Amino acid sequence: MSLSAAPGARGFGAILLRGLLAGLIAGLLAGVFAFAFGEPKVDAAIAIEEAAAPPAAADEEPPLVSRDGQKAGLFLATGLYGVALGGLFAVGFALLRRRLRTPDDTRAALGLAAAGLVGVVLVPWVKYPPNPPAVGDPSTIDQRTASYLAILVIGVVAVWASVLAFRSLRSGAAEWLRLTAGLGAFLLVVVIGFVLLPNIDEVSATFPASLLWNFRLTSLGTQVVMWAVLGLTFGALTARRRSPVTEAEMRSATV
Repeated sequence: MSLSAAPGARGFGAILLRGLLAGLIAGLLAGVFAFAFGEPKVDAAIAIEEAAAPPAAADEEPPLVSRDGQKAGLFLATGLYGVALGGLFAVGFALLRRRLRTPDDTRAALGLAAAGLVGVVLVPWVKYPPNPPAVGDPSTIDQRTASYLAILVIGVVAVWASVLAFRSLRSGAAEWLRLTAGLGAFLLVVVIGFVLLPNIDEVSATFPASLLWNFRLTSLGTQVVMWAVLGLTFGALTARRRSPVTEAEMRSATV
């Protein structure tokens, strides 16, 4: 596949398979991280929730899935999520590869993974950090879902705006000036989104703050492992030097 043309069906199929494989590896490793560091926090949160709940009736049905079943299913869930994410990542790589101004596939994959981590994970995490099972009002789930999807879109738009601002300056402009323009555009979109979207805080004052933030940091760490391994593995699977990119090709590659 050359930079001057989109991949053919056979080339895209190879890219997609690499993305699915990289996503599976990333998902399983993220599952290992979540199992080792996240499940103990979930158990602690469930224990708090059960201690505060009224005694269960004798005829109350047991949960459909036990905690042991949930822990075993964690790897299935992260694996499937990784495969789906890897497929989307491969599609995005195939569509944007011409516009990623580097002849190195590994660097392009890492750059795309970093952009995804910032826009899809970090921005939503800062506005709406995840909560453990004992936190949250079931009656607000629709509002929380809509708000999360909105901040997810805003995060992607912020990364896109940052790239556009960075490339809007002429190639001879100082690097610090281009970086400042990109960072300014990113922060502008994010701040507007944060101001427009509602704040949601349903954490009880009695819930242990250390457990809450350890859970949130572990959730973030799981996503970091997912995206980092995805970018590294996909880059390794597609690693090969391309023909040098001419200045005209770079100028013609616009977002």
